[in-house]
Amino acid sequence: MAKPKTQFVCQNCGTVHNRWAGKCDGCGEWNTIVEEDPMGGIGSGPGKVPKKGRAVALTTLSGETEHAPRVHTGISELDRATGGGFVRGSAVLIGGDPGIGKSTLLMQAAAALARQGHKIIYVSGEEAVAQVRLRAQRLDAADTDVLLAAETNVEDILATIAEGKRPDLVIIDSIQTLWSDTADAAPGTVTQVRTGVQAMIRFAKQTGAAMVLVGHVTKEGQIAGPRVVEHMVDAVLYFEGDRGHHYRILRTVKNRFGPTDEIGVFEMSDKGLREVTNPSELFLGERNSKSPGAAVFAGMEGTRPVLVEVQALVAPTSLGTPRRAVVGWDSSRLSMILAVLEAHCGVRLGQHDVYLNVAGGYRISEPAADLAVASALVSSLANVPLPADFVYFGEISLSGAVRPVSQTAQRLKEAEKLGFAGAMLPASSAEMPKGGNGRWTKIEDLPDLVSRIAGSSKKLGKGSEDD
Repeated sequence: MAKPKTQFVCQNCGTVHNRWAGKCDGCGEWNTIVEEDPMGGIGSGPGKVPKKGRAVALTTLSGETEHAPRVHTGISELDRATGGGFVRGSAVLIGGDPGIGKSTLLMQAAAALARQGHKIIYVSGEEAVAQVRLRAQRLDAADTDVLLAAETNVEDILATIAEGKRPDLVIIDSIQTLWSDTADAAPGTVTQVRTGVQAMIRFAKQTGAAMVLVGHVTKEGQIAGPRVVEHMVDAVLYFEGDRGHHYRILRTVKNRFGPTDEIGVFEMSDKGLREVTNPSELFLGERNSKSPGAAVFAGMEGTRPVLVEVQALVAPTSLGTPRRAVVGWDSSRLSMILAVLEAHCGVRLGQHDVYLNVAGGYRISEPAADLAVASALVSSLANVPLPADFVYFGEISLSGAVRPVSQTAQRLKEAEKLGFAGAMLPASSAEMPKGGNGRWTKIEDLPDLVSRIAGSSKKLGKGSEDD
């Protein structure tokens, strides 16, 4: 009798190996390779012979198209992040750290849709029915007609949601708890996660029901399981936030039916998540305008302008190697700004510790924050407070030039709406708002910025050319 063939699959990246090894060749992780049955999975089984294929109808690119129908939740921040609501027949993957509020957000969305008359099914694989009911009571959602089940078997879930009228939205919390009879592996492994997600996606495409899948996040910040899961779904959303702060951000990283750079902002309270329609007021709520080293950055998140305070502290060090601590920004970007300041402006920070923080726990990813960071660093070193009614944005190149950024008009309009009277921006900015009354200070290069901020101050360090 022939020995049954097995394969070894990495539980971190999904790489298939012919034999077991301590280290995965694909991702380099140790002790992640597990023996699995290659016959297990959707569409296969022990001894199953593949059926003959059938021809499908071919069509052309020209023809009538229809806009994808959407299910609007009524929660504006969630609808903004998804591109206008959940698309029927789509699969959405929502990831986030444990306890960040994923289940709370989806319970509120399910209750809002149920109040509109939609059929909503909530399947929990981590909590019992009584636990989910307790959360619903806390969120004032217990009076809605959300259908609830606590199950982890894929075949049982599919049989349950296929009964009766087609559901408008199905929530699976979470994909790491799913297991299928067709896969010979433990729940949470690559094979089981891939098998369960594939079955749920196929149900969504065949019936037209919107499917929302919840995924846990690893310590590296990625959704646990194979990356192929993110390629299988139609949209991937990350629910971000710091437990030390009360705000949460729902960020879109993939969306086949909408933009991929939108965010939704929520505030966590004892009654659940509250929408924040103006995030700028949230991030600037406790700002001290008279303190040196603080600059307001006018950023963009998709089509939404966001104003946030960038704080810098430059202090003399007693260590041989000065400290460089960054919270909310790229540390490599900070090193580049410090090098440009020293090379082109004579601002020497080799004997100073540098601490940079983005207020409110917000994280900045766009390079337009370079000008605000440089302004905060020079302000802290010179001990000169920046103008309280100014915002800063612009990208700094290695030559010291200040490069223009996109959506200048939207940034300035948001600043004017919140009471800021001026802005420091790149000199070559072309998209200026029409009819604005602000004082726009255009910066040619970084030495120009340093000379404007420092003025007659003599605290920029030895060798400064702008004192």
